[in-house]
Amino acid sequence: MNIDIFIKDWIEAGNAFDTEKYLQFYHEDAVLDDPSVGRKFTGHKEIKDYFESYFIGYNTHTKLVHFHKTDEESLHIEVEFTGDFSEGKLGGIFDLRFKDEKISFAKADLIH
Repeated sequence: MNIDIFIKDWIEAGNAFDTEKYLQFYHEDAVLDDPSVGRKFTGHKEIKDYFESYFIGYNTHTKLVHFHKTDEESLHIEVEFTGDFSEGKLGGIFDLRFKDEKISFAKADLIH
Protein backbone atom coordinates (compact mmCIF):
# COMPACT_ATOMS: atom_id res chain seq x y z
CA MET A 1 0.00 0.00 0.00
CA ASN A 2 1.31 3.44 -0.93
CA ILE A 3 0.39 5.44 2.19
CA ASP A 4 0.84 8.82 0.46
CA ILE A 5 -1.73 7.91 -2.18
CA PHE A 6 -4.05 6.30 0.37
CA ILE A 7 -4.16 9.45 2.56
CA LYS A 8 -4.53 11.78 -0.45
CA ASP A 9 -7.41 9.70 -1.88
CA TRP A 10 -9.10 9.32 1.54
CA ILE A 11 -9.04 13.07 2.14
CA GLU A 12 -10.21 13.78 -1.43
CA ALA A 13 -13.17 11.42 -1.02
CA GLY A 14 -14.09 13.18 2.23
CA ASN A 15 -13.78 16.64 0.70
CA ALA A 16 -15.93 15.56 -2.26
CA PHE A 17 -18.57 14.32 0.23
CA ASP A 18 -18.50 10.98 -1.61
CA THR A 19 -19.88 8.79 1.18
CA GLU A 20 -19.59 5.47 -0.64
CA LYS A 21 -16.00 6.09 -1.74
CA TYR A 22 -15.09 7.38 1.75
CA LEU A 23 -16.42 4.19 3.35
CA GLN A 24 -14.32 2.03 1.00
CA PHE A 25 -11.24 3.12 2.97
CA TYR A 26 -12.64 1.45 6.13
CA HIS A 27 -13.08 -2.21 7.05
CA GLU A 28 -16.73 -3.22 7.37
CA ASP A 29 -16.30 -3.54 11.15
CA ALA A 30 -13.91 -0.60 11.66
CA VAL A 31 -14.20 1.55 14.78
CA LEU A 32 -14.01 5.33 14.68
CA ASP A 33 -13.55 6.93 18.11
CA ASP A 34 -14.13 10.69 18.24
CA PRO A 35 -13.81 12.11 21.78
CA SER A 36 -14.73 15.58 20.45
CA VAL A 37 -18.29 14.31 19.87
CA GLY A 38 -18.15 11.89 22.80
CA ARG A 39 -18.84 8.72 20.87
CA LYS A 40 -17.45 5.65 19.11
CA PHE A 41 -18.85 4.63 15.73
CA THR A 42 -18.64 0.96 14.74
CA GLY A 43 -19.02 -0.41 11.23
CA HIS A 44 -19.91 1.22 7.94
CA LYS A 45 -23.44 2.19 8.97
CA GLU A 46 -22.34 4.19 12.01
CA ILE A 47 -19.25 5.65 10.28
CA LYS A 48 -21.57 6.74 7.46
CA ASP A 49 -23.81 8.50 10.00
CA TYR A 50 -20.73 10.20 11.50
CA PHE A 51 -19.45 11.31 8.09
CA GLU A 52 -22.83 12.62 6.97
CA SER A 53 -23.45 14.46 10.26
CA TYR A 54 -20.06 16.02 10.95
CA PHE A 55 -18.49 16.35 7.51
CA ILE A 56 -21.33 16.76 5.02
CA GLY A 57 -23.64 18.39 7.60
CA TYR A 58 -21.08 21.07 8.49
CA ASN A 59 -19.60 21.40 4.98
CA THR A 60 -16.29 20.31 6.52
CA HIS A 61 -13.21 20.24 4.35
CA THR A 62 -9.97 18.67 5.46
CA LYS A 63 -6.47 19.87 4.62
CA LEU A 64 -3.51 17.62 5.33
CA VAL A 65 -0.89 19.34 7.47
CA HIS A 66 1.47 16.47 8.32
CA PHE A 67 1.56 12.73 8.86
CA HIS A 68 4.02 10.13 10.03
CA LYS A 69 4.05 6.40 10.63
CA THR A 70 4.06 5.46 14.28
CA ASP A 71 4.74 1.80 13.44
CA GLU A 72 4.16 -0.62 10.54
CA GLU A 73 0.37 -0.61 10.98
CA SER A 74 -0.28 2.85 12.46
CA LEU A 75 -0.24 6.45 11.31
CA HIS A 76 -0.62 9.83 13.00
CA ILE A 77 -2.14 12.58 10.84
CA GLU A 78 -2.47 16.28 11.58
CA VAL A 79 -5.10 18.18 9.63
CA GLU A 80 -6.93 21.48 9.43
CA PHE A 81 -10.73 21.49 9.22
CA THR A 82 -12.72 24.34 7.71
CA GLY A 83 -16.49 24.44 7.50
CA ASP A 84 -19.81 25.83 8.64
CA PHE A 85 -19.13 25.51 12.36
CA SER A 86 -18.74 28.37 14.84
CA GLU A 87 -14.93 28.39 14.82
CA GLY A 88 -14.71 28.29 11.02
CA LYS A 89 -11.29 26.62 11.21
CA LEU A 90 -9.94 24.01 13.64
CA GLY A 91 -6.93 21.77 13.90
CA GLY A 92 -7.46 18.06 14.17
CA ILE A 93 -5.76 14.70 14.33
CA PHE A 94 -6.41 11.19 13.13
CA ASP A 95 -4.60 8.23 14.61
CA LEU A 96 -5.18 5.33 12.23
CA ARG A 97 -4.52 1.60 12.45
CA PHE A 98 -4.61 -0.52 9.32
CA LYS A 99 -5.46 -4.11 8.53
CA ASP A 100 -5.45 -5.54 5.02
CA GLU A 101 -4.76 -2.07 3.56
CA LYS A 102 -7.91 -0.54 5.08
CA ILE A 103 -8.56 1.48 8.21
CA SER A 104 -9.50 -0.84 11.06
CA PHE A 105 -9.44 1.79 13.83
CA ALA A 106 -9.46 5.57 13.75
CA LYS A 107 -9.25 8.05 16.57
CA ALA A 108 -10.36 11.47 15.40
CA ASP A 109 -10.11 14.53 17.61
CA LEU A 110 -10.02 18.29 17.45
CA ILE A 111 -7.13 20.47 18.54
CA HIS A 112 -8.44 23.66 20.12
